[in-house]
Amino acid sequence: MRASRMEKAVKKIGILFGMENTFPPALVEKINSLGIEGVSAEFVKIGGIRMDEPKKYDVIIDRISQDIPFYRAYLKNAALQGTIVVNNPFWWTADDKFFNYALAHKLGVAIPPTVILPHNKHPEGTTDKSMRNLMYPLNWQGLFDYVGFPAFLKPYSGGGWKHVYHVHSPEEFFQHYNQTWDLCMTLQHGVVFEEYYRCYAVGQEKVHIMKYDPRAPHHERYVKGNPPPSSEALRARIEKDALTLCRVLGYDLNTVEFAVEAGVPYAIDFLNPAPDAEITSVGQENFDWIVNAVAEMAVKMALSGENPARELRWAGFLNGAPVKKTRKAEPAWVAERKRGKAAK
Repeated sequence: MRASRMEKAVKKIGILFGMENTFPPALVEKINSLGIEGVSAEFVKIGGIRMDEPKKYDVIIDRISQDIPFYRAYLKNAALQGTIVVNNPFWWTADDKFFNYALAHKLGVAIPPTVILPHNKHPEGTTDKSMRNLMYPLNWQGLFDYVGFPAFLKPYSGGGWKHVYHVHSPEEFFQHYNQTWDLCMTLQHGVVFEEYYRCYAVGQEKVHIMKYDPRAPHHERYVKGNPPPSSEALRARIEKDALTLCRVLGYDLNTVEFAVEAGVPYAIDFLNPAPDAEITSVGQENFDWIVNAVAEMAVKMALSGENPARELRWAGFLNGAPVKKTRKAEPAWVAERKRGKAAK
């Protein structure tokens, strides 16, 4: 009798989100509309969390913990209790864009020359005595020679195009660098691109390539009609590099941006573990794709029986080798759905 009850236990998928209005409810509706027996989705509801808090969700899709430390701490505890969290809250906490660039370069992904810079102003609570290991003055000309102009001055971690400056000379660089205060910044060579793409990557298996124009107003950046890359070879390289990056970093939901110059797709930004998915921003076609892909991934994870707390080690990330997947084969309902689509 007890075993029978356990077999009928519902696998719960929770969505943790903030100011988004369209993606979270659409995702919950999509998962529940699939009609998968024993699986349901809902918005996460939590209060104060005990250190021995029982597992409430089998899978949580995290869309907001980068801004709310309480949520990040909760998700780490949930993972400890056996919840699959998308994305891994431990690695997301540790990750930064400069490390991403260095790792990607090591893997053979095209990355523009990039350097990390000391803070322009002392971080709060520090003085010049805290900086005794820092060379002074810096060899600025050596850094400029390595990176080259034009270049982008941008934070080593963060998103939303905040504190990003396009600079064309040392004078322009210092004008903006002197306004960055205690932010830690990178300087990256500016790719003069002919094509630009933002790619959804889901489950370290699926890639959706979207034509994107970072120079356009925010609501017009996703190009209407979504024209494909200019060649099949370019499309294949973009897809391959996007999967390589997400697999080595362990991200199950991410966007990867490529700026294409002279046929080479340079990976510009790929630390987006809570990527933009609002219909008003990405458009109906891209919105439908990401809702469907994340819904199928979440259900597959819920039914997999995987325990993410089994062995959390960093060696695979730091050595540039993807962590081996141990998830079970895809459920029968996924294979059946694929066969149905192929028949059409």
